[in-house]
Amino acid sequence: MASSSYSNSPCAACKFLRRKCMPDCIFASYFPPEEPQKFANVHKIFGASNVSKLLNEVLPHQREDAVNSLAYEAEARIKDPVYGCVGAISVLQRQVLRLQKELDATNADLIRYTCNEIPTTHHQGGGRRNMMNDGGGGSSYGHSHGFYYPSSNWNNDPCGGGYPRGGI
Repeated sequence: MASSSYSNSPCAACKFLRRKCMPDCIFASYFPPEEPQKFANVHKIFGASNVSKLLNEVLPHQREDAVNSLAYEAEARIKDPVYGCVGAISVLQRQVLRLQKELDATNADLIRYTCNEIPTTHHQGGGRRNMMNDGGGGSSYGHSHGFYYPSSNWNNDPCGGGYPRGGI
């Protein structure tokens, strides 16, 4: 729980609401005077009365998390009034899907390289370099090059021979 700011100046909530900050102020521990925008955003979206009711209904050890959730959602609603934080989550989910597809394509290219085949797909950003060049020594594979290899590729070797590069 955040420390109470009753001792010197009123909490951000009481200052915003232009009222005296009492020792038992429900807002004081969660809206310190140095964070006035945090309460202003929460008040704009949820209202002081609703936040007060919510904090009184929540167990004391959960109040800080509740306030942080309200503050996060309030800021997201101000930025995107229609979707709020759900809009941000949707954007991130689409980005994860796009990156997963890109990773799958890169892993497929990597498998083709390890089988001494020329890749058939070209990605944006220009040509490809031979990323498998380890100096011709045929030393270790995979981890020293920073490649991601799902465990299923080791068990179901598309190149034959048990290992992606034909042996250890």
